[in-house]
Amino acid sequence: MQPILKYGPPISIALAKQIANAAEAEAVANDWPVVIAILDPGANLVLLHKLDHTQLGSVAVAQAKAQTAVKFKRPTKSFEEALAAGGGGLKWLAINDLCPIEGGLPLIQNGEVIGAIGVSGVLSNQDAQVAAAGAAVIVG
Repeated sequence: MQPILKYGPPISIALAKQIANAAEAEAVANDWPVVIAILDPGANLVLLHKLDHTQLGSVAVAQAKAQTAVKFKRPTKSFEEALAAGGGGLKWLAINDLCPIEGGLPLIQNGEVIGAIGVSGVLSNQDAQVAAAGAAVIVG
């Protein structure tokens, strides 16, 4: 059994900018127009970064992915997989404001959730690749 993650101090704007820059670099390298949302542990928006030519609907989706990741302390991919498996996994459909689409990751530093990143704009696995590039900035 994995240890229970605790919420830690909120992510700083300086770290949020570093994460967004790393995520943006991954998106630009692949020519992917995306929105990058970074939230604090209370699910409050810290930074929203929209690349040129990104579809407008991705603004809300990126935030929803980050909110889900921080509120449930797990990647949004876990919900996508549970729903795809059917059966008991379908219970997640009953939860309000849950975004079961890959591309949201909790940001964990020193074993504590300090926020989350959500990315939207391309295929969900590509969104996840951009989010992971951003999250990789955090050491520890």
